[in-house]
Amino acid sequence: MSAIRLLVLGAVRQHGRAHGYQVRNDLEYWGAHEWSHAKPGSIYHALKQMAKQGLLHAHEMAPSTAGGPPRVEYEITGAGTEEYVRLLREALVDRDGGIDVLSAAIGFMVDLERAEVVRLLRERLRRLAAWRASVTEHYVPEDGPEKLGHIGEIMNMWVHTADGEAAWTRGLVDRIEGGAYTFAGEGEPFVGVLGEGQDNPYATGERHPGDDR
Repeated sequence: MSAIRLLVLGAVRQHGRAHGYQVRNDLEYWGAHEWSHAKPGSIYHALKQMAKQGLLHAHEMAPSTAGGPPRVEYEITGAGTEEYVRLLREALVDRDGGIDVLSAAIGFMVDLERAEVVRLLRERLRRLAAWRASVTEHYVPEDGPEKLGHIGEIMNMWVHTADGEAAWTRGLVDRIEGGAYTFAGEGEPFVGVLGEGQDNPYATGERHPGDDR
């Protein structure tokens, strides 16, 4: 699973309608260009591809203020919303998804109901435990990695990774069950997008003609 589809669909959804530069600006504001493949070229490509797939609707607006072709604003469709929710749920439970996929999912988890997020995170814990158990069928952490030569350090790393991620996930579940954050159906959500014309302190570069597209 690629994080870029989830990130772009989520960013467009939060705006209602957004052009490419707004989506890029939001993802840079969240630091996604540092922990994922959400680079400008990937963002614009994803927008165009998902418009072709019917997940986004492309509205052609007035010509860009920077010159060049008309600005295109994107709006998520019903099919796009279904895909977004599917990707979000999958990302919350997928142990193999990678840190970028999990980071994207945590950034959008409040779009789901609180009880569902807890359920999905508990499923993630179950999958982590199963993975750890499969590793310890061949490696006993208490014996140390040396018995398997330096290759044992790989399994040692896997066990520590599973333990660390499980501890973090349990802590997140505890905070959510304790009432942290505002989830779907609970009131006004946290707003994590930049307004039109609002400066982005984390922007990676200057705006260029064609960035509106």
